[in-house]
Amino acid sequence: MLIIMKPSATPQQIEAVIHAVQARGLTPHITHGIETTLITAVGEAHDPSLDSLELLDGVESVRQISQPFKLGSRQVHPENSVFPIDGFQVGGDDIIIIAGPCAVESRSQILETAQAVREAGANALRGGVFKPRTSPYSFQGLGEEGLEYLAEAREQTGMPVVVEIMSERQLSLMLKHVDVLQVGARNMQNFNLLRALGETRKSVLLKRGLSATIEELLMSAEYLLAGGNKQVILCERGIRTFETATRNTTDINAIPVLKNLTHLPVILDPSHATGHADYVPAIARAAIAAGADGLIVEVHPDPAHAVSDGRQSLKPEKFAEMVRQVKGIAEVLGRRVAPIKKPLTVGW
Repeated sequence: MLIIMKPSATPQQIEAVIHAVQARGLTPHITHGIETTLITAVGEAHDPSLDSLELLDGVESVRQISQPFKLGSRQVHPENSVFPIDGFQVGGDDIIIIAGPCAVESRSQILETAQAVREAGANALRGGVFKPRTSPYSFQGLGEEGLEYLAEAREQTGMPVVVEIMSERQLSLMLKHVDVLQVGARNMQNFNLLRALGETRKSVLLKRGLSATIEELLMSAEYLLAGGNKQVILCERGIRTFETATRNTTDINAIPVLKNLTHLPVILDPSHATGHADYVPAIARAAIAAGADGLIVEVHPDPAHAVSDGRQSLKPEKFAEMVRQVKGIAEVLGRRVAPIKKPLTVGW
């Protein structure tokens, strides 16, 4: 339910409506707009007298929200959500680029990659330290040691870091070192993890599950929003279909569909979507043309010897060329790749 307050509503009237919502067993979420205040009431009401809310002082109208994802719906929040991530804005006119290796392998590897992607135009550094691998015998990541290397890379380049979290047990450690917490495809419906992340105020990058529908992705985002965390980025990363020519099937449709349904920023991962470095630039260009708010791309200085996902990782020079192409498409659409605002540290 969406309660639209009159532009003239006083703080006391807004507070009275909030108390009335709570008295009916619902949870209020407040959005303060430029002209009016919106109160979204979610949950199962134990008091059926919801129509009476429209009679309260200061209330302009009460509307039912047709979508099952309430807080993420454009019915509730018509304007794009825009929020800062250490040095740039996500969700606005600027396009963000997150880049780095699939896994942090060593100090030298992550520092070299961080410098290269920074100079090419990346806004944030990605790197896995706890790796969800299909085989238990594959490289599982460096753990806390990897986080320390990422922290050093952030200090030297000024780029915030994006790291995948796999369980609630890692949360306290991650909060010390990480700027954006990534929820991978395999954990998209790990609802206990989503609840825990919803209670933080740290930005979350939520990837679409391997075979998840768009509605399921939005319902997972709803767990984060319902916990009070409004800094949520959605990520299309390809879905599993019958086609085997690429690692996954890139759902370009998902970008305009999501942009129509939700106010949350939407980015695309062309590396996992294709599984092959040769196809990454083309899908990155297509994503921006379709309206994506950003990209997350795997880059490695020596893909042939990467411990994971080397086949889909771009070399730094190829990544730099991709960024130049993306900038050109962004300009055609009246957008731009978010500028790099912090200078590189002298003395590597």
